[in-house]
Amino acid sequence: MPKSKKRNSRPAGGRQKTIQPFSDDDSSVETMSHCSSYSDTASFAEDGAEVDEEAAQEDFEFKLKGFIELTMDKSAKTRQAALEGLKSGLSSKILYDFIVERRITLTDSIERCLKKGKGEEQRVAAALACLLCCQLGSGMESEEVFRTLAPVLKSIISDRSANMSARQACASYLGLCCFIATDDIEDLYMTMECMENLFTKQYHAEGGTDNASALHIQALLSWALLLTICHSSEVKKKIDMHIHKLPRLLSCDDVNMRIAAGETLALLFELAREADAEFYYEDLEPLTETLKALATDCNKHRAKVDRRKQRSVFRDVLRAVEDGDFQSEVIRFGRERMQIDCWVKRLTYGVFKELFGSGMQFHLMVS
Repeated sequence: MPKSKKRNSRPAGGRQKTIQPFSDDDSSVETMSHCSSYSDTASFAEDGAEVDEEAAQEDFEFKLKGFIELTMDKSAKTRQAALEGLKSGLSSKILYDFIVERRITLTDSIERCLKKGKGEEQRVAAALACLLCCQLGSGMESEEVFRTLAPVLKSIISDRSANMSARQACASYLGLCCFIATDDIEDLYMTMECMENLFTKQYHAEGGTDNASALHIQALLSWALLLTICHSSEVKKKIDMHIHKLPRLLSCDDVNMRIAAGETLALLFELAREADAEFYYEDLEPLTETLKALATDCNKHRAKVDRRKQRSVFRDVLRAVEDGDFQSEVIRFGRERMQIDCWVKRLTYGVFKELFGSGMQFHLMVS
């Protein structure tokens, strides 16, 4: 996963192609149909069926240029459709040369959509910010993108009047942008503090579920991801601070919060044992009893699908906490294989899979 901080020196060599400007009428139904057809990843794949690869690539980039133009449209629906098209495109291919030439324009467009848009537009814009950092890789370009967009993402996260799904997306993608892009320890710690200010509110929720619990889940997972790249002294500090409080979240009504808390606990135990082979947790017995109960939960008041999902996860969490064991899995992509053999890798893979969606296989094969 991208944490090498070598500055990228690849030359920008994207091909130029004249495009016709979009008229004012492009925010009409016809333009929306145009955007919709391109935003489907499958439509990108069909382009090269009867033309050579170079022509297909030019056509692909021509469409992306059109989407970039449309992110500045007056119509919110048109902007959102354009963002979706860009998101599908950046998820499905490696486009460094194309992206690096348009990095500032794309950053400005995303910033504008985050500030001007509402709800779904902000959610997609936040995902696109993360994909932009992924395309640029770890280096000065993505760090500049992060520095520009992080304050806007944080502003939406802390805005209680903002759409909740947008706040959740910003919490999730801010953490991943930081993971990919930042080389500044202060940026890392400030982003983690932003996440802590959110999920620690759940410590005092008295086992219930409030309307912000989904936001707290995303904040917790982002915080856990960033913890995996902290200095060992900071890791120890954070473990000492949270390992005795996180078990409170195992009694939340929200199954997803229980699962996020359990997986984070498994991660903390793994990191603690890596740092100190003699690590000792004095409340291990009551904790394992709670985990066993969750791993065998037959509460009829809970949905059957939730119980099944919970039992599966907490069997793994129990093994991690009680025995330091991890059930490894193999991810196949093309002729290659990748082994997920620890909680750090499991969390990292899961976060990137959520971002790339069906494009994950492609990005694994070319990474």
